[in-house]
Amino acid sequence: MSSGNKTRGPYTVHPGVAMVQKWIKELPEKTGRSLEEWIALTKQSGPPTEKERREWLKKEHKLGSNSAAWIAERLEGKGFEEDTPEAYLKTAAEWVEAQYAGPRAALRPLYEQLLKLGFSLGKDVKACPCKTMVPLYRKHVFAQIKPATNTRIDLGLALGNMRTPKRLIDTGGYEKKDRITRRIEVKAKGDIDDELRKWLKKAWEMDD
Repeated sequence: MSSGNKTRGPYTVHPGVAMVQKWIKELPEKTGRSLEEWIALTKQSGPPTEKERREWLKKEHKLGSNSAAWIAERLEGKGFEEDTPEAYLKTAAEWVEAQYAGPRAALRPLYEQLLKLGFSLGKDVKACPCKTMVPLYRKHVFAQIKPATNTRIDLGLALGNMRTPKRLIDTGGYEKKDRITRRIEVKAKGDIDDELRKWLKKAWEMDD
Protein backbone atom coordinates (compact mmCIF):
# COMPACT_ATOMS: atom_id res chain seq x y z
CA MET A 1 0.00 0.00 0.00
CA SER A 2 2.90 2.34 -0.45
CA SER A 3 2.59 3.26 -4.12
CA GLY A 4 3.58 6.78 -5.08
CA ASN A 5 0.23 8.56 -5.04
CA LYS A 6 -0.89 7.13 -1.71
CA THR A 7 1.02 9.64 0.32
CA ARG A 8 -1.60 10.12 3.03
CA GLY A 9 -2.76 6.77 4.33
CA PRO A 10 -4.18 4.23 1.92
CA TYR A 11 -6.30 6.65 -0.11
CA THR A 12 -5.90 8.02 -3.62
CA VAL A 13 -7.32 11.26 -4.98
CA HIS A 14 -10.78 10.73 -6.44
CA PRO A 15 -10.95 11.12 -10.27
CA GLY A 16 -13.54 13.88 -9.81
CA VAL A 17 -10.95 16.12 -8.13
CA ALA A 18 -8.88 16.40 -11.33
CA MET A 19 -12.05 17.38 -13.20
CA VAL A 20 -12.83 20.15 -10.69
CA GLN A 21 -9.23 21.42 -10.76
CA LYS A 22 -9.34 21.60 -14.57
CA TRP A 23 -12.64 23.49 -14.34
CA ILE A 24 -11.20 26.03 -11.85
CA LYS A 25 -8.15 26.59 -14.04
CA GLU A 26 -10.17 27.09 -17.25
CA LEU A 27 -12.97 29.16 -15.68
CA PRO A 28 -11.40 32.64 -16.27
CA GLU A 29 -10.67 31.91 -19.93
CA LYS A 30 -14.10 30.39 -20.60
CA THR A 31 -16.25 32.79 -18.59
CA GLY A 32 -14.18 35.92 -17.98
CA ARG A 33 -14.25 35.43 -14.23
CA SER A 34 -12.25 33.33 -11.77
CA LEU A 35 -13.95 31.07 -9.23
CA GLU A 36 -13.37 33.67 -6.50
CA GLU A 37 -14.93 36.37 -8.70
CA TRP A 38 -17.98 34.20 -9.44
CA ILE A 39 -18.42 33.51 -5.72
CA ALA A 40 -18.18 37.22 -4.90
CA LEU A 41 -20.62 38.18 -7.67
CA THR A 42 -23.16 35.53 -6.69
CA LYS A 43 -22.94 36.47 -3.02
CA GLN A 44 -23.47 40.16 -3.82
CA SER A 45 -26.05 39.99 -6.61
CA GLY A 46 -27.53 36.51 -6.62
CA PRO A 47 -30.56 35.07 -4.82
CA PRO A 48 -30.36 33.65 -1.26
CA THR A 49 -30.62 29.87 -1.62
CA GLU A 50 -28.31 27.33 -3.24
CA LYS A 51 -31.05 26.10 -5.60
CA GLU A 52 -31.99 29.62 -6.71
CA ARG A 53 -28.34 30.52 -7.19
CA ARG A 54 -27.83 27.52 -9.49
CA GLU A 55 -30.77 28.61 -11.66
CA TRP A 56 -29.66 32.25 -11.59
CA LEU A 57 -26.13 31.39 -12.76
CA LYS A 58 -27.53 29.27 -15.59
CA LYS A 59 -30.23 31.71 -16.69
CA GLU A 60 -28.58 35.09 -16.14
CA HIS A 61 -24.97 34.13 -16.88
CA LYS A 62 -25.43 31.15 -19.22
CA LEU A 63 -23.21 28.86 -17.13
CA GLY A 64 -23.44 25.09 -17.54
CA SER A 65 -25.17 22.93 -14.94
CA ASN A 66 -21.92 21.69 -13.34
CA SER A 67 -20.37 25.16 -13.13
CA ALA A 68 -23.52 26.65 -11.63
CA ALA A 69 -23.81 23.83 -9.08
CA TRP A 70 -20.15 23.99 -8.05
CA ILE A 71 -20.21 27.78 -7.57
CA ALA A 72 -23.51 27.68 -5.66
CA GLU A 73 -22.36 24.96 -3.27
CA ARG A 74 -19.18 26.85 -2.40
CA LEU A 75 -21.33 29.71 -1.15
CA GLU A 76 -22.79 27.18 1.30
CA GLY A 77 -19.28 26.26 2.45
CA LYS A 78 -19.36 22.96 0.56
CA GLY A 79 -17.23 21.48 -2.20
CA PHE A 80 -13.88 22.97 -1.21
CA GLU A 81 -12.50 19.48 -0.49
CA GLU A 82 -12.47 18.93 -4.27
CA ASP A 83 -10.32 21.97 -5.07
CA THR A 84 -6.91 20.42 -4.38
CA PRO A 85 -5.57 16.86 -3.95
CA GLU A 86 -4.31 17.78 -0.47
CA ALA A 87 -7.73 19.03 0.63
CA TYR A 88 -9.41 15.94 -0.76
CA LEU A 89 -7.05 13.48 0.94
CA LYS A 90 -7.44 15.22 4.29
CA THR A 91 -11.23 15.23 3.95
CA ALA A 92 -11.29 11.63 2.66
CA ALA A 93 -9.67 10.35 5.85
CA GLU A 94 -12.16 12.39 7.90
CA TRP A 95 -15.09 10.95 5.91
CA VAL A 96 -13.97 7.40 6.71
CA GLU A 97 -13.58 8.28 10.41
CA ALA A 98 -17.12 9.67 10.38
CA GLN A 99 -18.52 6.61 8.58
CA TYR A 100 -17.28 4.36 11.40
CA ALA A 101 -17.87 6.66 14.35
CA GLY A 102 -20.18 6.12 17.31
CA PRO A 103 -22.45 3.08 17.03
CA ARG A 104 -20.70 1.96 13.83
CA ALA A 105 -17.23 1.84 15.40
CA ALA A 106 -17.50 -1.94 15.76
CA LEU A 107 -17.64 -2.22 11.95
CA ARG A 108 -14.24 -0.55 11.48
CA PRO A 109 -12.18 -3.80 11.66
CA LEU A 110 -14.44 -5.35 8.98
CA TYR A 111 -13.92 -2.26 6.81
CA GLU A 112 -10.15 -2.46 7.25
CA GLN A 113 -10.19 -6.15 6.32
CA LEU A 114 -12.26 -5.52 3.18
CA LEU A 115 -10.00 -2.62 2.18
CA LYS A 116 -6.90 -4.78 2.63
CA LEU A 117 -8.53 -7.52 0.58
CA GLY A 118 -9.26 -5.04 -2.20
CA PHE A 119 -5.65 -3.82 -2.28
CA SER A 120 -4.38 -7.41 -2.36
CA LEU A 121 -5.95 -7.92 -5.80
CA GLY A 122 -3.33 -5.81 -7.54
CA LYS A 123 -1.23 -2.65 -7.47
CA ASP A 124 -3.75 -0.96 -9.75
CA VAL A 125 -6.43 -0.86 -7.02
CA LYS A 126 -7.24 2.60 -5.64
CA ALA A 127 -9.54 3.55 -2.77
CA CYS A 128 -11.17 6.97 -3.22
CA PRO A 129 -13.53 7.72 -0.31
CA CYS A 130 -16.82 9.56 -0.66
CA LYS A 131 -18.93 10.85 2.23
CA THR A 132 -20.96 7.67 2.70
CA MET A 133 -18.80 4.90 1.20
CA VAL A 134 -15.35 3.96 -0.10
CA PRO A 135 -15.34 3.02 -3.81
CA LEU A 136 -12.52 0.81 -5.11
CA TYR A 137 -11.23 1.66 -8.57
CA ARG A 138 -9.23 -0.16 -11.21
CA LYS A 139 -10.11 1.63 -14.43
CA HIS A 140 -13.61 2.23 -13.11
CA VAL A 141 -15.37 1.51 -9.82
CA PHE A 142 -15.43 -2.27 -9.42
CA ALA A 143 -16.50 -2.42 -5.76
CA GLN A 144 -17.59 -0.21 -2.88
CA ILE A 145 -17.48 -0.60 0.89
CA LYS A 146 -20.48 1.03 2.55
CA PRO A 147 -21.64 0.92 6.17
CA ALA A 148 -25.34 0.26 5.54
CA THR A 149 -26.54 0.02 9.16
CA ASN A 150 -24.95 0.09 12.61
CA THR A 151 -24.35 -3.66 12.32
CA ARG A 152 -23.74 -4.26 8.62
CA ILE A 153 -21.39 -3.29 5.80
CA ASP A 154 -22.53 -3.79 2.21
CA LEU A 155 -19.77 -4.79 -0.20
CA GLY A 156 -21.08 -3.62 -3.55
CA LEU A 157 -19.73 -5.28 -6.70
CA ALA A 158 -19.74 -4.30 -10.38
CA LEU A 159 -20.78 -7.61 -11.93
CA GLY A 160 -23.05 -6.48 -14.74
CA ASN A 161 -26.07 -8.71 -15.29
CA MET A 162 -24.28 -12.02 -14.77
CA ARG A 163 -25.89 -14.90 -12.90
CA THR A 164 -24.78 -14.97 -9.27
CA PRO A 165 -25.67 -17.01 -6.14
CA LYS A 166 -28.56 -15.92 -3.92
CA ARG A 167 -26.12 -14.47 -1.38
CA LEU A 168 -25.22 -11.75 -3.88
CA ILE A 169 -28.22 -9.43 -3.62
CA ASP A 170 -29.36 -7.65 -6.78
CA THR A 171 -29.08 -3.87 -6.20
CA GLY A 172 -31.21 -2.98 -9.22
CA GLY A 173 -28.12 -1.21 -10.50
CA TYR A 174 -28.04 -2.91 -13.89
CA GLU A 175 -31.46 -1.54 -14.84
CA LYS A 176 -30.44 1.93 -13.59
CA LYS A 177 -27.14 1.72 -15.50
CA ASP A 178 -25.18 1.95 -12.23
CA ARG A 179 -21.77 0.29 -11.97
CA ILE A 180 -22.66 -1.59 -8.76
CA THR A 181 -25.15 -4.38 -9.52
CA ARG A 182 -24.73 -6.80 -6.60
CA ARG A 183 -24.02 -6.51 -2.89
CA ILE A 184 -22.83 -8.92 -0.20
CA GLU A 185 -23.83 -8.27 3.41
CA VAL A 186 -20.91 -8.34 5.87
CA LYS A 187 -21.88 -8.47 9.54
CA ALA A 188 -19.01 -10.50 11.00
CA LYS A 189 -15.48 -11.61 10.19
CA GLY A 190 -16.78 -14.99 9.02
CA ASP A 191 -18.67 -13.27 6.18
CA ILE A 192 -15.33 -12.32 4.59
CA ASP A 193 -14.88 -15.83 3.22
CA ASP A 194 -13.65 -17.55 0.06
CA GLU A 195 -16.90 -16.91 -1.78
CA LEU A 196 -16.74 -13.17 -1.08
CA ARG A 197 -13.08 -13.12 -2.14
CA LYS A 198 -13.95 -14.94 -5.36
CA TRP A 199 -16.63 -12.46 -6.38
CA LEU A 200 -14.57 -9.41 -5.40
CA LYS A 201 -11.75 -10.75 -7.57
CA LYS A 202 -14.24 -11.39 -10.39
CA ALA A 203 -15.42 -7.77 -10.27
CA TRP A 204 -11.78 -6.60 -10.37
CA GLU A 205 -10.99 -8.89 -13.32
CA MET A 206 -14.02 -7.67 -15.25
CA ASP A 207 -12.70 -4.09 -15.08
CA ASP A 208 -9.50 -4.96 -16.97
